[in-house]
Amino acid sequence: MDDRGLTALERAVLALEGRGWGSPGAKERAVREELGLVPVRYYQLLNALLDTERALAHDPVTVNRLRRIREIRRTGREE
Repeated sequence: MDDRGLTALERAVLALEGRGWGSPGAKERAVREELGLVPVRYYQLLNALLDTERALAHDPVTVNRLRRIREIRRTGREE
């Protein structure tokens, strides 16, 4: 773990989210190849991670952006 309490996998998930993705499926391929995870598990880990202060302290720009996107999607479903 680093000084903020994130595991190597958690840091890798946040780093992957911070990258740009040019083509459909590129992100899912990277999840499988670089992290060894199936996309469903990746998104489970990511969503749990977004709710932690550790992740926010480590990468506030990415975490806040993803939290905003998640909230927009949630409110869109409720209407």
